[in-house]
Amino acid sequence: MTRCHLSSKVKTKKGRDALKNNTLGSLIWLRMMRFTHQSNLLSNEFLKEYGLTTAQFDVLLQIHIAQPIMQSELAKKATVTEGGISRMLTRLEQENMITRTKQWKTNYIQLTEKGQLLLDNAFDAQLQFQSAFFDDVLSHDEQKQLYALMSRVEKNSRN
Repeated sequence: MTRCHLSSKVKTKKGRDALKNNTLGSLIWLRMMRFTHQSNLLSNEFLKEYGLTTAQFDVLLQIHIAQPIMQSELAKKATVTEGGISRMLTRLEQENMITRTKQWKTNYIQLTEKGQLLLDNAFDAQLQFQSAFFDDVLSHDEQKQLYALMSRVEKNSRN
């Protein structure tokens, strides 16, 4: 057996042993990460119909909720990095979806009429698309329970 092949077998065995030793919490975390990744892939495909990515949809929604919103505040709320938010806002501004108004050193972001219309058109469809992930496999009571549990975990992660 070659050294490279042996090394590969050792890494695979270590990987399996590590999985066997996972705590329930780490298994839940892995499951959540896989679900989030798969959900984002499917949402990106779904939102192509509207010319949006999941990240763009999230940014437009965050702007809608808090407009006018400071760019720094939006970066904290959005699912993209601060560098990524700057590039995304430049694209959205070029597409006339948002306006940026500078007041001294602070950029304030608002949706344009075109951006609001796009969000309005995509919102209900995306909401139904995302809800179907849960409606198809969980009862209403199970969804309420999952929501309560996830809310507790999220709240605890902010401390």
